[in-house]
Amino acid sequence: MCAMRLPGWFAERAEPAPPETELRVSTLELFFDLVFVFTVTQLTQLIADGIRDGEPISVLQVLLVFGVIWWMYAGYAWLTNAIPPVRPARRVLILLGMAGFLIVALAIPSAFDDGGMAFAAGYLLLILVHAGLYLQATAAFARVVPFNLGGVALIGVASLLDPPYNYLLWGAAVLLLWGSPYFIGQKGFQLKPEHIVERHGLLVIVALGESIVALGIGAQGLPVGFALGLTAVLGLALAAGLWWIYFGGDDETHAEHALAGSEPVRRTRLVLGAYFYAHIPMLLGIVAVAAGVKKVIGHPVDPLKLSAAVTLAAGVTLFLAGSAWFRRVLGIAGNRLRAVGAAAAPVTVVLGLWSALAQLAVLVALLTAVIVLERRPVAARPVP
Repeated sequence: MCAMRLPGWFAERAEPAPPETELRVSTLELFFDLVFVFTVTQLTQLIADGIRDGEPISVLQVLLVFGVIWWMYAGYAWLTNAIPPVRPARRVLILLGMAGFLIVALAIPSAFDDGGMAFAAGYLLLILVHAGLYLQATAAFARVVPFNLGGVALIGVASLLDPPYNYLLWGAAVLLLWGSPYFIGQKGFQLKPEHIVERHGLLVIVALGESIVALGIGAQGLPVGFALGLTAVLGLALAAGLWWIYFGGDDETHAEHALAGSEPVRRTRLVLGAYFYAHIPMLLGIVAVAAGVKKVIGHPVDPLKLSAAVTLAAGVTLFLAGSAWFRRVLGIAGNRLRAVGAAAAPVTVVLGLWSALAQLAVLVALLTAVIVLERRPVAARPVP
């Protein structure tokens, strides 16, 4: 029996670029990220609807959905780090992956109802494209595929069940996917530091842009007066504060040096810690801030619902805590102020129950204080 041959246009088998080759993020990867961020937009809307309807279960849904989609986003980021999408067949597969993420995003609002099977179908497409891309060049990472298939199988079965059993299976899927690195090990991943750092930085930028879009959506149809203008400016300032926390210093340079100076297995562990796990609270923080600001913009001088005030404060707490975790993993010093800021943000909930605008203003002031104090020069010690 003769071996099956791939079509000529697809069979572009070539070894990945050597580890020392510098790799930067392509425009196709940025295009892919825009589709992924649409899924983040859907999560923001899910939280906003939960605040409106008084359904705290929406927070659990967001955590579970984010858990599975973040795993596959990271899978694609690592994949294009090893196998750049420079050949036509690879680009076609990336576009198919974007279609999978689009199906997943459209199914998110009903993922725990009648849209669960559509979510699983889109996720399965993501997994198959992911495996196909690796087939283009190497089978070294094929050991992750069974875990991915197991995760989507659990989600598919969950779509056939009622609460609480569907939630339990979603939780099992998240645990299976997130725990897979400890079973498959960290050997064989020749990750290029500059690409990892740039790719995740661009993702944070696009996600922050989504928070501005949420602000604009919340302001639709409202008369532009002083209160709305001030709230919009403060919402922008809050997003700018998050940007400054992530990009305002030399963290990206330090991160590249820390990763480049590590041997491959340790580098893989650092990337897992800093760019997979530590980015989870930061991205969830952006989602929560966007949902909170969306609620503030409509009624800035009125008290917020408790759920809305908690969501807004939790967003800042998660982002600051995640950024401190990120820096700690990479050995970047000076995280005490971020930890203090993360602990202080929940206190603003009391202000939000009095005035939405007051809570927003104090959160902006809190981020500003962290940024200014971090940049304060350290006094030189006297020479004995």
